[in-house]
Amino acid sequence: MQPIRVLQVVTIMNRGGLETMLMNYYRQIDRTKIQFDFMVHRDERGHYDDEIESLGGKIYRMPPIRPGNYHKYFNLLNEFFSEHKMFKVVHGHNNENSCFVLRAAKRFGVPCRIAHSHLSDLGIDIKLPFRLYARHVMKDNPTQYFACSKNAGKWLFGEQQEVTVLSNAVNVNDFKFSEQIRSKIRKELNIDNKLVIGHIGRFNKQKNHELLIDIFKAVHEKKSDAILLLIGDGHLRSEIEKKVEKLGLSSNVKFLGVREDIAQLMQAMDLFLFPSLFEGLPVVLVEAQAAGLNCIVSDSITSETDITGRIQYINLKDSIDLWVDRVITTTTEHADTSQMLRSNGFDTTTMANWLTDFYLENSLEKVGV
Repeated sequence: MQPIRVLQVVTIMNRGGLETMLMNYYRQIDRTKIQFDFMVHRDERGHYDDEIESLGGKIYRMPPIRPGNYHKYFNLLNEFFSEHKMFKVVHGHNNENSCFVLRAAKRFGVPCRIAHSHLSDLGIDIKLPFRLYARHVMKDNPTQYFACSKNAGKWLFGEQQEVTVLSNAVNVNDFKFSEQIRSKIRKELNIDNKLVIGHIGRFNKQKNHELLIDIFKAVHEKKSDAILLLIGDGHLRSEIEKKVEKLGLSSNVKFLGVREDIAQLMQAMDLFLFPSLFEGLPVVLVEAQAAGLNCIVSDSITSETDITGRIQYINLKDSIDLWVDRVITTTTEHADTSQMLRSNGFDTTTMANWLTDFYLENSLEKVGV
């Protein structure tokens, strides 16, 4: 029997939280039963494209979803589903923009159409009217509603929809603390015998690097040997690099770029700092807890993120002094959190089995869809 082909709809398969979550599931899922393919909305190749193709997945490219090209995009979706009738499941991860692909999938008889919310807020900006239009189109096109947290579900779908919370699971074994790995990485980065604060995230407004650097500057004034590891890339990186240089912190802040060895780098950290303006349920905070780290985060992040009791929340309106005090006084000892993560559904092996069964059960043709 051929595996059921599931179309995962994303922007681009780079190393972001959503994309990492998808790859965690893809590696663990039974690919004799379920095979992932990906519809992406960028011409350039993503960081995970090679691995996707090595696992048997196909990548289909579409143009970016922008108001100016709606008509062209809708026609391309219709052409796509008229030519690719093998899909029984379409899983949309583009928040409200998933509505367009799910509408086309419904038109061409795809029985399982999942809208998946990965954020809990986007604020108000110039794109708001188009997001409201997309939410209107969303109505009646999905057959199931998924979210990374209860808050993310309410934000996108409202109170009236029944939402399945799918954990942003990680491979717990990969992140289990190892003193040997910690020592190796700290020597490689020349950060032995220092307080090492870590952060992983795209350099964009959401991640709030401006405040992150201000907090670290105040920490550095109290502990001059403190080190900040910044992992990731993005359009604001050069701006943050200039700020770090201006503040005289260049020797204490390490820009490591996009990395494949996240689990190992987390072993080298002492604390994880994450003052985001908004999130859904960040995969990186699950990873940090899997590595046994204590995390100091903004309270704009849902309390559902605290799986292990190792997350402290601070209001973004509170003083920088409070952030600094938490950093200075919080224990840097790692803990074994693997059993807590498994029992709460945050291990990919367990959840990949659940997702396999879900796709199989809901891929059956239904009358009246």
